[in-house]
Amino acid sequence: MLVSAAVCPHPPILVPAMAGEAAPELDALRAACDEAVARLTGPAGPPAGRPADVLVVVGGGPGTRSYGPDAYATLRPYGLDWTIPDGPKDAAEALPLSLTIGRWLLERRGAGARYEAVAFDASPEECLTLGRRLAGSADRVALLVMGDGSACRSEKAPGYLDERARPYDAAVAHAFGDADAAALAALDAGLSRELRAAGRAAWQVLAGAAGGTGFEADLLADEAPYGVGYFVTVWSRTGQGC
Repeated sequence: MLVSAAVCPHPPILVPAMAGEAAPELDALRAACDEAVARLTGPAGPPAGRPADVLVVVGGGPGTRSYGPDAYATLRPYGLDWTIPDGPKDAAEALPLSLTIGRWLLERRGAGARYEAVAFDASPEECLTLGRRLAGSADRVALLVMGDGSACRSEKAPGYLDERARPYDAAVAHAFGDADAAALAALDAGLSRELRAAGRAAWQVLAGAAGGTGFEADLLADEAPYGVGYFVTVWSRTGQGC
């Protein structure tokens, strides 16, 4: 059963060494991510002091698949000589960017996790099914969900300006702030693709894992500093049944 979840964005420049002199521009977003991960890796729901049994990081990738314990995170393709662990095994696989940034966030807390990629183009039903499977993998499951919003919020955005981007992101932020799994499940895959919203599939995995109502939410960040929507939220299951 899903007992808690956090959603964070995954731009490489979230890592200060990648951003260089521009790192302070994302200080507030970075702090929100750290706060979300701190809550996620602490006690998750009543009874107090009882953590989740398993933490799973979910993010978009070329295909839907699990990554084994030897998988490593690296930012070398983006120009930074950073790899965790430092000496990956010869046959080890690199995590996609979304999971790499997720691992970077967890390393700041000294926390470990399992890693699951969902194909960027996976259908909503495929995403919901994966979410239900992950939620059923242990009695108490926590998810760290990595995903960016639309990339079309300004003329300098990666996808240029699209007038549909702002209302799309507003609807996503509203869903995160209300713990509205149904609204996330209803996101249109075609529109999300046109707006280059890289988080759509991962967010719908969260919707499947949540399974409906029963969560309280805290929206910690809703920003678009570079024309890309970045959200940070924490969901916690309510009630004594968790």
